[in-house]
Amino acid sequence: MNHLNHKTVVRLGVAAVAAILAAVALNAGRKPITEESAQATVYALPELHDHLNDVSAVTLTGAGEKLLVSLQRTDAGWHVKNKGGFPADAAKIGEFLFKLHDASILEPKTSVESRYAELAVNDVKAADAKGVLVALDGLPKPAQLIIGNPNSRNSGTYVRRAGEMPSWLVKGALAPEKSAANWLAKALVDLPATRIRELMLTRPDGKVLRAYKNKADDANFAVADVPKGRELSSDFAANGLASTVAGMNLDDVFPAGEAAPSADAKVYKAQFHTFDGISLAILAWKRDDKALARISASLDQAQAEASIDQAQLRAKTEWDTAQKAIADQAEKAKAADAKPIDSVAPLSVTDPAKDKAQRLESLKTEAESLSKRFDGWTFVLPEHKFSNIDKSIEDLLKPLDSGKAAGKPADAKAAEAKKPMDIKSAKQAMH
Repeated sequence: MNHLNHKTVVRLGVAAVAAILAAVALNAGRKPITEESAQATVYALPELHDHLNDVSAVTLTGAGEKLLVSLQRTDAGWHVKNKGGFPADAAKIGEFLFKLHDASILEPKTSVESRYAELAVNDVKAADAKGVLVALDGLPKPAQLIIGNPNSRNSGTYVRRAGEMPSWLVKGALAPEKSAANWLAKALVDLPATRIRELMLTRPDGKVLRAYKNKADDANFAVADVPKGRELSSDFAANGLASTVAGMNLDDVFPAGEAAPSADAKVYKAQFHTFDGISLAILAWKRDDKALARISASLDQAQAEASIDQAQLRAKTEWDTAQKAIADQAEKAKAADAKPIDSVAPLSVTDPAKDKAQRLESLKTEAESLSKRFDGWTFVLPEHKFSNIDKSIEDLLKPLDSGKAAGKPADAKAAEAKKPMDIKSAKQAMH
């Protein structure tokens, strides 16, 4: 019987330990990698860590290598490059980048190329590819990730790094918007109805609908030139029209040179004027069932100054009233041996000229900001905003009486009914 010497036993022991460690490592590789094992956490895009703010561009490419979305960051912020460079929704981009940043690998999936399509992580060169290739620029190393199908069981997503064989299930719902329009900064203008002094809607046939308020605190808009013998459907019939430019968002955008009204287009015009001097002018038309519009903004300085003068007068009146009340309270406080109430006058009272200059500057800045947003663009408006522009005075009136609508007064019809029948008609009625 052969006996093992000490060195042999040691060698066998080391080999056994190595085999056990290898088996453990292999088994661990087959198990999901979780956040609980911080040292085992592996990220789908490690290049993004500590470099989130370095990303200067995001490109989304779809089937057949078709460019879907191109986002670019400049000193002025994020823009949608394939939408003429219109401003992008920076918050949406930030949210997407954070998701990519935190996308840790939960478990390995197939490395067999023929099975990539099942997870939608096959190469986007394929005409039938369902995934999206995301490329990030500005990082120390290029980062490209094919984002495939979601996994509903654990809210994960199947991915594969471009050019590499393994695919993975990673944490988070990563599927990006494939439409460039959905990455746009959607807010266009927000002038609440309470600021609107007057609006005018001009239809393609030249008919005009004008609604207005004499004072900002009027409850309802009056309607000009109501036809004789007709009535508004209600006292507040025109109020909804004033909300047209409140919370107005865009659905899409084109450079103005790429989307102009055709020679035969029916063009609608809308004007909105605020009590404090901001004016908006809208030209709108339909193309391929979409409502397109060009918008311009300006400041009516005379209206702005008149509005500020009125506001300052109200402030002075309110201040004087408040001061009288404080004086009365102070007189009572003396009798009660209490401390009088202190107050600070507003700038509109202490220095009306400076207050007026500041308010005018603020309004000028608002008008310029709106002009900068509008100039050079044609917008696709939501249908409900266009339908407000496509209104006539008839839409605000009570319906005509059925007799009047037929061209005969109701009393004429009644008189006709009371006429005696002639003999021939009476005989026919009897038979």
